[in-house]
Amino acid sequence: MPDALVLAERPAPGVLLLTMTRPDKLNALSKALLEELRDRLAEANADGTVRCVVLTGAGRAFSVGADIADMLERGVASYADPERLARWRAIQEFPKPLIAAINGFALGGGLELALLCDIVIAAEGAKFATPEIRIGSFPGDGGTQRLPRLVGKSFAMQMVLTGEMVDAHLAERKGLVSEVVAAERLLPRALEIAGTIAGQSVAITPYAKKAVLAAFDNGLEDGLRIEHRLTVEAFATEDRMEGLRAFAEKRPPVFKGK
Repeated sequence: MPDALVLAERPAPGVLLLTMTRPDKLNALSKALLEELRDRLAEANADGTVRCVVLTGAGRAFSVGADIADMLERGVASYADPERLARWRAIQEFPKPLIAAINGFALGGGLELALLCDIVIAAEGAKFATPEIRIGSFPGDGGTQRLPRLVGKSFAMQMVLTGEMVDAHLAERKGLVSEVVAAERLLPRALEIAGTIAGQSVAITPYAKKAVLAAFDNGLEDGLRIEHRLTVEAFATEDRMEGLRAFAEKRPPVFKGK
């Protein structure tokens, strides 16, 4: 069998660590790598013991994005390939909390992959860019839509139209990442956050994730309606009522994920 392109590990209770392992290609997003990532996330979704996922890259890069060799060979078919697009959509729709630990370069599609994650933590040496303009292209896997929602129109336009690198500290100031840590602290910190999330109710965190994402996909009034609907739905879970009982009884809640 070929070597795995996405290594799965269980470093802590409730936490799954996925590492893209194509370092010789700086973790370029080949169809095969995207397929493995989709499959690992599908397995994580079906596994009730997985409560949070951390995604990172091996070597010098998180991911440098699209597989240029495939683009040269297949042209537009490499982008418009229905199977490739379906894999991106499956990653986008993963319902459990997903943390990106950016260990190095996050370029092009690699940055777009990070933008699909719910929390982004970066090492001090991490670099971000949308360099597609330099090869006669522009971000086409959500970058032109998600990036402005995070960093604003002006800075997103600057990134897209210049292709210039952005360092981790500037990315943090612009809201692209939530924290910057020393390289040796990257995985420990990402796993620490994941462990905190894993300690919450796995029945409730998907509702919270949907509610926050509604702010990006809807206007305020529609977002508030979605938040209200999700809150009402969450009351039907055992964990929601357990949380209320535990608060009233001044004890830690015992969540069952139901």
